[in-house]
Amino acid sequence: MLDSTRYILGPHGAALEGEIAAYCGVRYAIGVASGTDALHLALLASGIGPGDEVITTPFTFIATGEAIRYVGAKAVFVDIDPETFNIDPTLIEAAITDRTRAVLPVHLFGQPADLDPIVELCERYGLRLIEDCAQSFGAAYNGKMTGAWGDAGCFSFFPSKNLGCFRDGGMIVTDDEELAERLRMLRNHGSRITYRHEIIGFNSRLDELQAVVLRAKLKRIESYNEARRCNAQCYNSHLADANVVTPVENGKGHHVYHQYTIMTEVRETLQTALNAVGIASAIYYPIPLHRQKAMRCSCAEQSLPVTEAASERVLSLPMYPELTAGQIERICRILVEAF
Repeated sequence: MLDSTRYILGPHGAALEGEIAAYCGVRYAIGVASGTDALHLALLASGIGPGDEVITTPFTFIATGEAIRYVGAKAVFVDIDPETFNIDPTLIEAAITDRTRAVLPVHLFGQPADLDPIVELCERYGLRLIEDCAQSFGAAYNGKMTGAWGDAGCFSFFPSKNLGCFRDGGMIVTDDEELAERLRMLRNHGSRITYRHEIIGFNSRLDELQAVVLRAKLKRIESYNEARRCNAQCYNSHLADANVVTPVENGKGHHVYHQYTIMTEVRETLQTALNAVGIASAIYYPIPLHRQKAMRCSCAEQSLPVTEAASERVLSLPMYPELTAGQIERICRILVEAF
């Protein structure tokens, strides 16, 4: 790749797009510069704009809400399922108005959202379905990959993701040929042909170096994800009798454990104990989107009790394919002793 000096929109990027489209079971994949750009451009290409409403979850990274605001739309937040942390599909219909144009579920922590009822609602009300798959590469729902259920699926290749590159990177997958063509223009200054610009676009192209890295790692993604699942089961075994709530698999989705997130009433105590021996942990997310200063102007004052309770209790433990059973046993021993 370096010898070719083709660093942008070259053969490796095109090959990666084909490989990821095939992996996800869709016709098209369009590489972009980040997962945030994937969400932004997918909404824009879907015709979402000022005055429109997009129903989504408040329990996610800010990028989900930012992308909605980028296109001038309003984020409408509904509460989450207390077990999966994903958007509660039973609450979506009540939030639909004559301005609703799309539903944007997030497959949080690698756990697919409950998609069947969401798809049914979108079809019944004529809404776009944009999937935020930033944390769910390789996850499936009822045997079908996340990203392949909606009008578009948006992936992040941030280095810590299940499939990560060496900087920011993203991908949008779709079966819609017209949407794919519009996305290709939007990512490349509104251009199909060099120096001919049909629309106002953006500079959001996945570079060739990242494509080389991702193509190499894509060959191993199944083994990476299986290692994460094995590590999750190891955690579950060691924490079975501990006073924590471990992740739940609902039987519909194939969880790929981007994060292994527990719930506890004594989060600070546990995090302090881990920090004392040099073991990292993280809180995803301490402030839900409907409480973020940046998002308050786009939503009414809301009480979303399940989301708020989760934000006060969640703690994500170390999770990556190379984690050993001995390391997990040590982490869990420290947690149990901290109680």
